[in-house]
Amino acid sequence: MITVTRIDPAGTAHRIAVRGHEFVTDMTPAAGADNEGPDPHEIYDAALGACKALTVLWLAQRKGMALEDIEVVVTRDDSAERSGVYRLRTALMLTGDLSQEEREALLAAAKKCPVHKLMSEVTTEIETVLVEL
Repeated sequence: MITVTRIDPAGTAHRIAVRGHEFVTDMTPAAGADNEGPDPHEIYDAALGACKALTVLWLAQRKGMALEDIEVVVTRDDSAERSGVYRLRTALMLTGDLSQEEREALLAAAKKCPVHKLMSEVTTEIETVLVEL
């Protein structure tokens, strides 16, 4: 379960709680907020980058590859979002003594990470209900 609660009744920032971890989300200054954390679109985009990094790390560790570091950069093109197209580009930088074959295997794994599949291959159904306090 994930809970999202407003931090201050006078502000816009919210606390997100997940399995005992907490972080803050907020709207951007352009939306009239205080910019106290990433906005929901940025969290969505970050989930993709995090999944790719962790998937690559998992595979490298499992296969005993000499992967030293991973950096994933996610860039967004939301210019056609209102028309139904939201584009994300991920760039992987891998360091370590990796063969070309290992690098290609890690890239293939990143392209199949669970969040990538969730965003591109799965229909998500969302139900939103009001709960009386």
